[in-house]
Amino acid sequence: MTSFELTKEIVRILDNKKADNIEAIKVRDLTIVADYFVIASATNTTHVKALADEVEYVLNETKKLKPTHVEGYQYANWIVLDYGDVVVHIFFEETRNYYNLERLWSDGEQLNIEELIDE
Repeated sequence: MTSFELTKEIVRILDNKKADNIEAIKVRDLTIVADYFVIASATNTTHVKALADEVEYVLNETKKLKPTHVEGYQYANWIVLDYGDVVVHIFFEETRNYYNLERLWSDGEQLNIEELIDE
């Protein structure tokens, strides 16, 4: 599975679980950390955890993929799931507004989420 295919799958999982304001940013040419960042918001900390759990569960069940690292689950304001070439950031809305990762990675290529979901 390519990093782009994994990004599409993660976006679909988050969309199916009612994540808000999903964004996917291609950062391959900007950093060695990852090829893509997927960023999503949730309405409360329970929703943040549910989104992270769903991504982990579906990718493990369907693709036998597990994140190499998970950070932030205890407080659930910002959970990071590291799948190597794709890093997933799931935020509580207020926390996302504060850190504004989209601005930090604005030089990256924004992917069209609707196209990813519909493919």
